[in-house]
Amino acid sequence: MNGRGKSDGCVVPEKPPNKDAAASAEAVEERHPAKENSSKQNRSRARIRQDLQSALERVRQAAKRDRKQKFTTLWHHVYDVDRLREAYCALTPKAAPGVDGETWQQYGENLEESLADLSARLKRGAYRAKPVRRVYIPKADGQQRPIGVPTLEDKIVQRASVEVLNAVYETDFLGFSYGFRRGRGQHNALDAIAVGIQRRKVSWVLDVDIRGFFDAINHEWLIQFLEHRIADRRVLRHVKKWLNAGVLEKGEWSQSKQGTPQGGSISPLLANVYLHYVFDLWAQQWRQRNARGDVVIVRYADDIVVGFQHREEAESFMSNLVDRFAEFGLELHSEKTRLVEFGRFAAERRRKRGLGKPETFNFLGFTHICGKTRDGRFALLRTTMRTRLRRKLKELGAELMRRRHWSLLDVGMWLRQVLLGHYRYYGVPRNYPAMSAFRQAVTRLWYRALCRRSQRRRNLWSRVAGLASRWLPQPRIMHPHPDQRLLV
Repeated sequence: MNGRGKSDGCVVPEKPPNKDAAASAEAVEERHPAKENSSKQNRSRARIRQDLQSALERVRQAAKRDRKQKFTTLWHHVYDVDRLREAYCALTPKAAPGVDGETWQQYGENLEESLADLSARLKRGAYRAKPVRRVYIPKADGQQRPIGVPTLEDKIVQRASVEVLNAVYETDFLGFSYGFRRGRGQHNALDAIAVGIQRRKVSWVLDVDIRGFFDAINHEWLIQFLEHRIADRRVLRHVKKWLNAGVLEKGEWSQSKQGTPQGGSISPLLANVYLHYVFDLWAQQWRQRNARGDVVIVRYADDIVVGFQHREEAESFMSNLVDRFAEFGLELHSEKTRLVEFGRFAAERRRKRGLGKPETFNFLGFTHICGKTRDGRFALLRTTMRTRLRRKLKELGAELMRRRHWSLLDVGMWLRQVLLGHYRYYGVPRNYPAMSAFRQAVTRLWYRALCRRSQRRRNLWSRVAGLASRWLPQPRIMHPHPDQRLLV
């Protein structure tokens, strides 16, 4: 490690202003220049990145011109040393290591030599994918979510492969697909469904939940879907290697006959490709052929919300979707998949039928509620999900107890970052009360932690209130109204 960047290889230094290219490369790199790489060593990182993007832009334009074209030569883009270096630099340095125990810092000690060796193995077909290390993280419903941690080299190659394959598939993916795509995020999906509910004739919302989606992906179908666009056998061979590498858990290896492990860089892209052919194209065709009223579709990875104008169409869509998913090894979660009456006229219609308030639905961490403005007009309220809020506060309480003997300065700075991160995601219009309640709950947790730290509780609350005023920022709305973002 040095002061030029995250690692020695993550910043390619600029060429000194003299005429002797070979001597300048020696002076900057402090080693003898390789015969074939001397020109690359003298290029700036910005120039390298521009060249890499130019190469992919040609692929992107070809994919856009002919939506049925199959690409036969893509692998040379993946094993390019510059692309592998960019993939390494884009990884998180503090990420957990895989089964080999190699960390980002260790790999970067001899980065250029390691990348050159990796590129050579990828070129001649000697690269071998290693099993992923299985770990578990808690879910909002109290269950455990299995996560696969690939080795560092697998992460590098997968990330480089994703960059290349995205150049092809970004031209194919439909507009209502938002998950893990460049220039799109969770708030774009949230805004899309919000605008659809407020501006289109949506009276029913189907909240779709796929049971164990990432673990249910059929390998054979996935490869067939990839072959619609990818005819480079080397690309397909390496995808099969990652799918069949298996899982190492508690020292025991098990084969992966289906599914793609969450945690790998290529898993989100493979999931998008799978659902593009299984759901997106089918749903688009169903909407064009079968729907008489408005239908609004929003998908973020395996989280799907569909709005309908007519109930009978929503029920027909759900019935057809069950059959469609069954063909490809997928299944709807019967308890979490719900059809709810929702929209601008839901409250009035339910009141006429003697029913209570409209039901709510959850999407990407927010509970969506039918509300009203001060003058009685319909307003979509998006508030932080209670399960997410409780889980976060439980984690914060345990961590505050662990840090209760830290200095007030360190704890205050840490809590400040926690709240700012919370506001950055949940700071949507009309969610101020939930964010304010979160700040108050964090203040009470800090008070409890300090009570365990000292027996002198007299005037402690007033002291904590002063600390909160200094270190805990007030809630802020960080995102514009949905229609404003979509207009931009």
